[in-house]
Formats: sequence, C-alpha cells, structure tokens
Amino acid sequence: MHVHILGICGTFMGGIARLAREMGHRVTGSDHDVYPPMSNQLAALGIDIIHGFDPAQLEPTPDIIIIGNALSRGNPAVEAVLNRGLAYISGPQWLAENVLAERHVVAIAGTHGKTTVASMIAWILDQAKLQPGFLIGGIPTNFAVSARLGDAPFFVVEADEYDTAFFDKRSKFVHYHPQTVVLNNLEFDHADIFHDLEDIKRQFHQLVRTVPGNGLLIVNGADDNLRDVLDRGCWSTLAFFNAPPAGTHGTPAPAVWTGRPVNDDCTAFEIEYRGQPAGKIAWPLMGRHNMSNALAAIAAAEHAGVPPADACACLASFRSVKRRLEVIGERDGIRVYDDFAHHPTEIKETLTALRHHVGHNRIIAIVEPRSNTMRMGRHQQALPESLSSADLTLLYQPPGISWDVTSLAGGGIEVFASVTAIIERVAQQLATGDHVVIMSNGGFDGLASRLLERCGMTPASVH
Repeated sequence: MHVHILGICGTFMGGIARLAREMGHRVTGSDHDVYPPMSNQLAALGIDIIHGFDPAQLEPTPDIIIIGNALSRGNPAVEAVLNRGLAYISGPQWLAENVLAERHVVAIAGTHGKTTVASMIAWILDQAKLQPGFLIGGIPTNFAVSARLGDAPFFVVEADEYDTAFFDKRSKFVHYHPQTVVLNNLEFDHADIFHDLEDIKRQFHQLVRTVPGNGLLIVNGADDNLRDVLDRGCWSTLAFFNAPPAGTHGTPAPAVWTGRPVNDDCTAFEIEYRGQPAGKIAWPLMGRHNMSNALAAIAAAEHAGVPPADACACLASFRSVKRRLEVIGERDGIRVYDDFAHHPTEIKETLTALRHHVGHNRIIAIVEPRSNTMRMGRHQQALPESLSSADLTLLYQPPGISWDVTSLAGGGIEVFASVTAIIERVAQQLATGDHVVIMSNGGFDGLASRLLERCGMTPASVH
C-alpha cells in the first residue's frame, strides 16, 4: 500500500511514517518546514520528502493520504484531496485502527513531560524484555528512533491534547482507548485552539471517559487541575504519584508514589510506595520535574507487571530525549545545551534544575517564543519569572509575533531581532564555566549549529 503523509516532518507524523514503513507500506510525504531530528530519522528510513504542497505530489494517486493537524483548508494539497474525492484519514485515527486496536495501550497525557515519561516507560518495558511498541513526540536517546511497532501486547503512546485534524477537532488522545493512562499535569496552553483552561479540562475528561473500569489512571496528585478533572467523574482504578494535600475533596489515595531527593539537583532519589521503600535511582537527569516523571513511569510499568525495584534499575541507564537539556557542545569548561521549550513552566523547571546542578556558574538562556501560545502573548507575563534562574537571557523577537517582546527587556533580559546578533552577543562574552541553554520548540534558524561553529566548539550532537 502507498501511504502519503501531508505534514510528515512533525514529530507525531514522522513517527506515523516510521510505523507505516515497518508495516511494509511504501511511504512518501511532504512538508514545508524540515529540520532535525525528525528530518534525519526520515532520511535514514529512505522516505522521500517533497518540499511544499503542490497537488502534483498526489500523482499517481496514493492508496491512503494521512493529513497532519498542521494543515488546513486552503492548502493546495488538501484542496486537491477533497476535490478529487481521494481517500484520507487523520494520523491518530490511522494509528488507532492500524496499530492500537489489539494492543494494551499505555498513554501519557499532560501539558509537560509527555515525551520524557513515554520514553521512560518504553525503556523500562524494553529492558524488562517486553519489547513494547511506541510512538513518542521526540527521539529517546536510548532508542534513537521516535517510533517502532514492537511486539504485543504493550504499546506506549504520547497522548497529545492538541486537535486531531482540520476535519476532526477532538484532541488526539480520544482516539487511543488506553488501558493505562498517565495524567502528568495540566495547565493552559495551545491558545490557538483552546479558549481557556476549562476547554482543556473538558478534553482531558473525555480521555478519562474512555478508560475502562479495569484500567488504571496514574495521576499527579499535586495538580489541582487534574483533581478537578477527576471530580467530574472517574470510573477506573486510581494511583497517585506526588501525594495530594491531606483531606482533598474527591481524591481517594489507594496508591501513592512519592520521591525523596538525595541531593539538591535530584540526580539521585529514593522511591516510596504506600510509605514503604520501593527503590532508588541515580541517573544523569536532573530536577524535581524529572523525579516526578520517574514516579509516573514506574507506576505505569508496575501496571504492566514490572516490579518497582526493577523499574528503578532500568531507569539508571535511561539517557533522556533529544533536545531535553541535551549537551550539544563543550569547550574550555563551557557547555552548550539544546532544550525543547515552549511553556514558561517548562522553562522554569529546566533552568531551576540546571541552577541546582551548576551552583554559582553563569547560566545564559537563549529563548525563542515560538509556540502559538507564546506568539500570541498568552504567556507574556509569566516569562520573566520563569527565567529567574538564568544570569542572562537573550530573548528573540521573531518576525510576525503579535506582541512587543522588548517590553520584557531589563533585569537580565536582553531582546534581539536577529539570530546573528544573538550569536555574536554570546560569542563575545563566553567565559570558562558558562552554561548556555538554547530554548526553542523549533529550528531557531539553525542557531544551535551556527553558535557552535562561531565559538569553535566540536559538536557533541548537532541538530
């Protein structure tokens, strides 16, 4: 079967392409914005990528066309599909019908940490010889690919709340019908499709409604918004990680997973289950947010039959995900990181963790407000506080943004309208011991590789 994917270079659609290729299909696709790491994965698979959306790419006619949610009416290829009556489907529906139908689905939902938690769970199950399939919105370093079919029964999927397609405005995760669900956290995001937090809560409750009674919901008990979602109705077994406040209405705690840091940067911590020791972890990851992510992953793995102590042992060899505070260059005691950042909370957690790790060494954050919500200014007021752990922030004002980024200048924040100017500012003042964090959920005009070249650094893993 010939599968053609419109919008193939997104992290989700790139994973769909890999799964379809593993199933023996001929896969082609097109996109307008191609950058690593997904472009590298597709190239390694030998998948031809057409730049742009000229309708000529639909000749000869593919057997099925999978349309990504970044495409909308008015797109030339979309209009050709509709006008010619060609067979088309969304990525989530294709996944549900062709891969997930007879699998035990482990779904990870939340505003933050989905990719990391999904990667942790897949690694634990893999090391436990369960050979899980997975589709993750990033590339786990341990696997070097974002998706694989694996063996029955387990399939781990990053369950995104973003909408499915221009013809299906439900959240992607309602298609997956999981037996094990992680609800990691819940904040306002995706202002381009959600009016307010209440809109997102309704979608999360739709996910809760799809979990069977004998399924398991693993919930961050410290998150007020998730507890509000559960109060609207819950029909499945509950397990909390991070204990909810004592006496919280509507949050029974039949199982509570907690973590106790051994050091300030949380690179080592102890796990407790129901108040009893369950294991210890020492690993390269840092920060309380990653300790919390580990709790969720261990709880999910336990539901799949992996004992907590074994899961902890597996996580000791976990090596995170591409572009999650990933070291991409080093020289003379200077270290450069690439971090996939799109929300103030993520930025704050990452920089706070790094501060605990590096002590008084200088942190320079380079930030591109690229997500739709950032570009719309909905996180404008929260940005300065989220950057407080950095000594210096170089904030980019991209073309076409709807608010004046220069309004945030001052207090250690400098604003630039040019990526080249940012690179020169960093290069001219780097000193031994500095930690430079590039924070963007896009290609940032090649800033990472350009900065390394300008500073004479040997790339550790250039994107």
